[in-house]
Amino acid sequence: MSSRLRYPRIPASQITPESVWQSRRQWMQQMAGIAAGTGLTGLGAVLPQTAAAALPAMDGIQPNPQYSAAKIDRKLTTEKDITSYNNFYEFGTGKSDPLDYAGKMRIEPWQVQVSGEVEKPRTFDLDELVKLAPQEERVYRLRCVEAWSMVIPWVGYPLSALLKQVQPTSKAKYVQFVTDTQPEAMPGLNDRIIPWPYREALRMDEAMHPLTLLTFGLYGKRLPNQNGAPLRIIVPWKYGFKSGKSLVRIVLSESRPETSWVAIAPSEYGFYANVNPDVPHPRWSQSHERVIGGGFFDPKVPTLKFNGYAEQVASLYSGMDLRANY
Repeated sequence: MSSRLRYPRIPASQITPESVWQSRRQWMQQMAGIAAGTGLTGLGAVLPQTAAAALPAMDGIQPNPQYSAAKIDRKLTTEKDITSYNNFYEFGTGKSDPLDYAGKMRIEPWQVQVSGEVEKPRTFDLDELVKLAPQEERVYRLRCVEAWSMVIPWVGYPLSALLKQVQPTSKAKYVQFVTDTQPEAMPGLNDRIIPWPYREALRMDEAMHPLTLLTFGLYGKRLPNQNGAPLRIIVPWKYGFKSGKSLVRIVLSESRPETSWVAIAPSEYGFYANVNPDVPHPRWSQSHERVIGGGFFDPKVPTLKFNGYAEQVASLYSGMDLRANY
């Protein structure tokens, strides 16, 4: 491990109100369309019932009542907490650094190149991606994340809808996600704790799973820069560092690609990074997590295996030793 590796500090208690992330009218119309979908079935534990009851309607659109079986009995994290307590090391290692500095990041125009082991490599404009999935595949979902946890109303659709557009070849076994680098806007790039650009990856079956989201918004608005604008990946059963932000490239490959945290700290951060209370981090237990939005002295809550989505994703790892494949 690099001797220069540093870890996040506690965020500032005074949070600047969100005001600069007001969506354009066209974008809001697209977001409303994505959030409107009610056609997906059979996913079970996606939307906690307590959170569903608290979720506000967006332009008269109610949350999908099918997603009400989750075992996560927690209320929605406030938009203020979601947008002010972030990991995005391109802007710094502090939890408040993304909010403080991400406003300078350019997000228009934006393109995403999809290449590698595909029959139809293609570069997509952002507007194409937002409208890509059929209406019945557009969903409004929640997620609990990390050793400090949140319940977030993400807006997006299954990543599989995009991957099907480029037709993966039979050799495609992994999907890598590459984050943008903008040196003029990202002060964290000056700190070489990570070999930039930031890279993450999934196995092909993980990437094609319907719970893996290509995500454009939260709380019915487009993603704030500090949360990974203009589009990111959400993998709800894994720790947060697996969900790449501000994506500019997606590469399908036969061999497992290098991922950033595995490259710099392989004994601490594994390729799979499935939420697992039985596998401690070398420097702390992961059996419990702190809920963001509560008091600092509030007790931690038990961590749920696969973040509460075991019924949906445990079969992906049948026969694997999840301690060795952490």
